[in-house]
Amino acid sequence: MNNHLFLPLIVPLMGAALAVLLGRRRTLARAVVLAVVLFSTGYGGWLLWLVSVAGRQATQASNWPAPFGISLVADLLGATMLFVSSLLMLGAVAYSLATIEADYEQHFYYPLLLLLLLGVSGAFLTGDLFNLYVWFEVLLMSSFGLLTLGGTRGQLVGGLKYVVLNLVGSTVFLIGGGMIYGLAGTLNMAHLGERLATLREPGLATAIAGLFLFAFGSKAAIAPLFFWLPESYHTPPPAVTAIFSGLMTKVGVYALYRVFGLVLANELARMAPLILALAGATMVLGVLGALAQTEMRRVLSFTIIAEVGYCVMGLGLASAAGLAAGLLFTAHVMIVKAGLLFLAGAIERSAGTGDLRKLGGMARREPVLATFWFLGMLSLAGVPPMSGFFGKLALLQAGVAQGQYVITGVAATVSLLIFLALLKIWNEVFWKKSYEDQSKLPRVSVAALAPGALLVVLSLVIGVAAGPISELSALAGAQALDLTGYAQATCGAGGCEAAMSELMK
Repeated sequence: MNNHLFLPLIVPLMGAALAVLLGRRRTLARAVVLAVVLFSTGYGGWLLWLVSVAGRQATQASNWPAPFGISLVADLLGATMLFVSSLLMLGAVAYSLATIEADYEQHFYYPLLLLLLLGVSGAFLTGDLFNLYVWFEVLLMSSFGLLTLGGTRGQLVGGLKYVVLNLVGSTVFLIGGGMIYGLAGTLNMAHLGERLATLREPGLATAIAGLFLFAFGSKAAIAPLFFWLPESYHTPPPAVTAIFSGLMTKVGVYALYRVFGLVLANELARMAPLILALAGATMVLGVLGALAQTEMRRVLSFTIIAEVGYCVMGLGLASAAGLAAGLLFTAHVMIVKAGLLFLAGAIERSAGTGDLRKLGGMARREPVLATFWFLGMLSLAGVPPMSGFFGKLALLQAGVAQGQYVITGVAATVSLLIFLALLKIWNEVFWKKSYEDQSKLPRVSVAALAPGALLVVLSLVIGVAAGPISELSALAGAQALDLTGYAQATCGAGGCEAAMSELMK
C-alpha cells in the first residue's frame, strides 16, 4: 500500500489548523505555512520521479478494497500537476511573506492558502468521481475566501460572479455524477471506464458527457463560460491573482483530461469537433478581450482565457499526442503566467497603480525587473528557447498531424495576437517615458522580485531541457488514455470488474 499518497492531504490540512491556532503569533504561523509548502513541493517532485520510474501509485482509504472504497491514484498526469501546483504555491507564499499586509494575515490568509493547496492536491490524486466533486468544493470555499478577503466593492462584485457560476458548475457536476452512478452503478473512475466502455446506451452517456463538459468547462473558463474570470481575478492582492492563474482554471482542465480521457473515452471521440470549436472560440475571445484592456492584470486575466483554449485544444485532438502536448503547454503556462503576475504585482506595489496609462519608464528605473518581464513575455508568446515555444509547437504539430488545420491556424494566429497584447504592456509600462516624477516611488524589493524571476528562469530551463520533458509528457498523454493500466493500478492485475466479481463471491 502506498499510504504516502495521503501526505499531500494530511499535511496541508494539519498545517492550516495549526496556523489558525497560532493566531497572532505571526512568526510561528508563517514558519508553519512555509514548512508545509516546502514539504508539499519536495513531495510532489519525489512523487513525479517515483511515478516516472516505477509506474502508477495507488492506495485505498481505510484499506477498503477497490472499487468499493476511496482510491487515491497518482499517474504522470496527476503527479505533474501536483508538483507544478505545489511549486507555484511555494512561490505564492514567498511572495506573500514580502508583500501581504498584516490585516490580511489576521483574517486567515495563510490557512486559506493551505486549504486551497489541499483541494488542489485532492483533485489531482483522487480516483473517485464523487471525491473529485468534494475537492472542487474545498477549492471553491477557500478560493472564495481568498477572493473576497479585503472586502472591497470590486472584490465582492467579482467574488459574487465567481461563486455563482462555480456553484452552477458544481450543481451540474453533481447531477452528472448522479446520472452516471445510476447508469454504471459505481463512482470509481477506473471501474466507470470499464463499464462505460461496453455501454449499450450511448445516447445517455453523451448527455452525461455534455453535463461534465459544462461543469468542468465553467471551472476551466472556456467559452462562453469565462466571464467570471476577468471580473474577479484582478481584484484581490497580486499574490492571490497569481496563484489563481496557475491553479484554478487548470484544475478544471485537469478534470476534463481525466474524466474524458479515462471515463468517457468513447464520448471524447464523438465530442471532439465540439471541443475543438470551443477551444478556438476561447482563444479568440480571450485574446480580443486582452487587446481591449488598459489595466495590467486585466490584460493578463484575459490572456489566461486564451491560453485555456490551447489546453482544451489538446483534449479536443482526442489522441495521446494531443493530450501530451496539452499537458506540456498547461504546465508551461501555469509557471509563466504566475511568474508574470508576480512581476506585475511588484510593478503595482512600486508604482501604486496597474493602469497602463499612468505607468512608464520602468525599463530605466528597474532594468532587472524589465529583463525578467521581457523573457516571460517571450515565453508566453511562444518564442524559443523559452518553454512556451515547445508547448505551442507540440500542439501545432499534433493538430497538423491529425489534419485539424482550422484549429491549428487559429492557434497560430492567436499566438501572434497574445504577443501584441503583451507588447502593449511592455510599451506602456517599460518603454514609454513616464509622465510623472518617479524618483520618490519605492524601488522593487528583491523579495518581491524573486518569485516571479525564478519562475521565468524555470521556463527557460524547461525550454533548454525540452527533449526529456517532452518525452515525459508523451508518456503522460499515453497514460491518460490507458484505462487498462489505470484500472490495474487501482484494483489489481485483473482490473476493477474482475476484482469486484472476486470480492462478491
